[in-house]
Amino acid sequence: MKRTRTASAACIAVLALLALTVTACSDEDVDKAKDTVASATAKAGEAVASATEAAASELAKVKDGVNAKGDVKAADTTKPDGDRTTAEITATNSTDKKADYTISVNFRDGDGNLLDTVVLNINGVAPGAAKSGTARSNRSLSGTPKAEISRALRH
Repeated sequence: MKRTRTASAACIAVLALLALTVTACSDEDVDKAKDTVASATAKAGEAVASATEAAASELAKVKDGVNAKGDVKAADTTKPDGDRTTAEITATNSTDKKADYTISVNFRDGDGNLLDTVVLNINGVAPGAAKSGTARSNRSLSGTPKAEISRALRH
């Protein structure tokens, strides 16, 4: 996955440099473009790494959690507040006791590249019932990312 992100960044950099070369920009302009692309790529990579680390930390806090990925579904994403991507996440309690769910949701682009990760808690789901919550990206995501359930713990 990291290679794909790096390859995408390299492709963007090459295209940016090609565009500058075609338009007869100076070497200084080309160097500025390289710096801008490198900076943007690094910041995006840092944001994803930070979000992934935070999600793993939240999941680690759950004691006696049971894998419940099959109980959880993600709906299509939307951008109701203008810039951040959201997805309705539904947990269906397949047990005979009230349960809480801690869910890690990944947002991926059309090529499958990881753009963001968030953790959502859906608490107090009655036995045999379903309850929903909204996963909201940590930052603005371009395009129309897809939400997927990375991990889900019932506790």
